[in-house]
Amino acid sequence: MFKIGTVNIDTSHAPSFADILLKGDEGRYTAIYNDAFRTDEEVNAFISNFGLDKRYDDLSEMAKDIDIAFIQSCNWDNHLKQAMPFIEAGVPVFIDKPLAGNLADVKAFEELDRQGKVILGTSAMRYTYEHDSFFAIPEEERGNILHISVMVGVDEFNYAIHAVESIMGFLGDVSPISTRYLGTNTVGDVPCDSYYVLFENGASACYHICKKGWQPSTALVMTSKTSFAYKIDSNKVYEAMLKQVCAYMAGKENKLASVKQMTDSIKIMLAGKKSQANGGTVEAISELTESDPSFDGTAFEEFYAASQRK
Repeated sequence: MFKIGTVNIDTSHAPSFADILLKGDEGRYTAIYNDAFRTDEEVNAFISNFGLDKRYDDLSEMAKDIDIAFIQSCNWDNHLKQAMPFIEAGVPVFIDKPLAGNLADVKAFEELDRQGKVILGTSAMRYTYEHDSFFAIPEEERGNILHISVMVGVDEFNYAIHAVESIMGFLGDVSPISTRYLGTNTVGDVPCDSYYVLFENGASACYHICKKGWQPSTALVMTSKTSFAYKIDSNKVYEAMLKQVCAYMAGKENKLASVKQMTDSIKIMLAGKKSQANGGTVEAISELTESDPSFDGTAFEEFYAASQRK
């Protein structure tokens, strides 16, 4: 049974993951480090509820006692520095979504990947049973993907990354070329942002973000043969993803996303943010720069922490 050390328990993911793992015999949360907004009382409750062995105040020390680290801070701007003690110790790192929110961190993760470091992740929407059902159909029957439209709710990045990760789960290794902001429509007091993405093989995708309230994650996949509609079962997405993590840790076939696949999702959204700032221009992924608009993880953490205290 492999041992998991978690860095922060900011969101619902950590207890949800821990609860799922307790139902099997492959892995357990055994260690925790907390330097975010969760209180000592909340950390101690997590330790008690899920049978952890120890709380650490030094990431390098925790790296000595675990088999894999889960970085679960809601501030994505901290993910790289929090991952480094484990990467330097040769411990695999699973980074919860979003992997990063700026191009500098994206490049740093890509360089670590080139060095052979093990970085896993990120959104459960990439690994759903609905994705599995699509690929279970022989390619000659399902056809080649022409277009994907996905819908999701809540916010522009922290939750919206699920939509883009879902797209990339269907397209796999196909690289994105450009993103264009299509516009924002508002019905009543509910706004929806829409973006268009073009890929190197000619396929396209649209992602639509309802920015007020949760929406079920929905995907429409048009192929050269037919079309498929999926409403992702949110009760099973974490289970499906953790099965892939457990399989990797057991030395089985690695079906987890590569670092490039994960960073492509971030680049799509960074290009979309740049396009929106520029009034809807087509923004090439290859022409993104570190000075372009990025997503502010610290600001999101402050917002999210306040929302948890209400």
